[in-house]
Amino acid sequence: MPQDDPLRITLVGAGTIGLSFVALHFRYAVSLKALRLELTIHDSRPDIEEYILKTLPVYTKADITERTDVTGCFDVTLPDDRGLTRSNALIIDRDLESAVSKADIIQEQGPENAAFKTALWPKVEKHCPPGALLWSSTSGISASIQSTHMKDRSRLIVAHPWNPPLVMPLIEVVPSPYTSEKVISRTMKFWKGIGKVPVFLQQETTGFVGNRLAFALLREAIHLVNEGVASVEDIDSVMQNSLGPRWAISGPFKSYQAGGGEGGIEAFFKNIGGTVQACWEDAGKVNMGEGWEKNIYNQTNEAYGVVDTRGRDAKLLKVLDAAGHEVEESED
Repeated sequence: MPQDDPLRITLVGAGTIGLSFVALHFRYAVSLKALRLELTIHDSRPDIEEYILKTLPVYTKADITERTDVTGCFDVTLPDDRGLTRSNALIIDRDLESAVSKADIIQEQGPENAAFKTALWPKVEKHCPPGALLWSSTSGISASIQSTHMKDRSRLIVAHPWNPPLVMPLIEVVPSPYTSEKVISRTMKFWKGIGKVPVFLQQETTGFVGNRLAFALLREAIHLVNEGVASVEDIDSVMQNSLGPRWAISGPFKSYQAGGGEGGIEAFFKNIGGTVQACWEDAGKVNMGEGWEKNIYNQTNEAYGVVDTRGRDAKLLKVLDAAGHEVEESED
């Protein structure tokens, strides 16, 4: 891509994840090679322009001005990560063919169902440039499934963020067995280049890694509430005052390597392996539809109501900063 050409990114879907990515890309993506970013949003909602102009300022401090000479085009002005103020373009295009026709990157965060995604990618593939990167932000539908009807399945890869992607560093990069090494390499390079932490998964697995770990913990938490061991609020308090702070700086393996002292994780298991095994054997095995839902939903709603996500994100930024991550500042 020539230096004076804009970097062109098309986002399919402009929900919460999509708009967070809009803000992220405007802040950082222009610093890779291009001096400008031309970001196109394709979304089917009839009030998409009104929705974006109302909602996007929550995610970014950019000045957004509608252009009078081009329908559905806005100038977006903000300092990039080097402190240089740049004017970039935001385009709203309801036609998928034209939305992807010039894109360097097409990033999908549409409805979380396989039928939508398997129908989308052959259309994208047909109309986008041959060298465009094709990414899905899915929470659990593999690239193998999504690429079922594509002519060239090697082009598609999952780039799964943690919400909100503007704040959270992780991107799980999950290829299918068909994904080319070049696509993997270019995808990893892009996310590293804008300061994210891309983690390459060597094979596909349902829910990827982060969700599997989170849902395993959630299952046990539900079990403990269901058994009357502790309330929803008390279990959250246990997490916030123990595992939460620890895991911000070290994952489970590093934590238990430290817990074993000089002998590391091996010494840890030799010391309390019996307790670990007893917990595993006694672990909860709740399933959806077994009747626990009403109690969990009621306790959680009574405890928290509508969560202040902006306040949450402000605290997350402080935690990440203390843990050594360089992250975007959100608006107060």
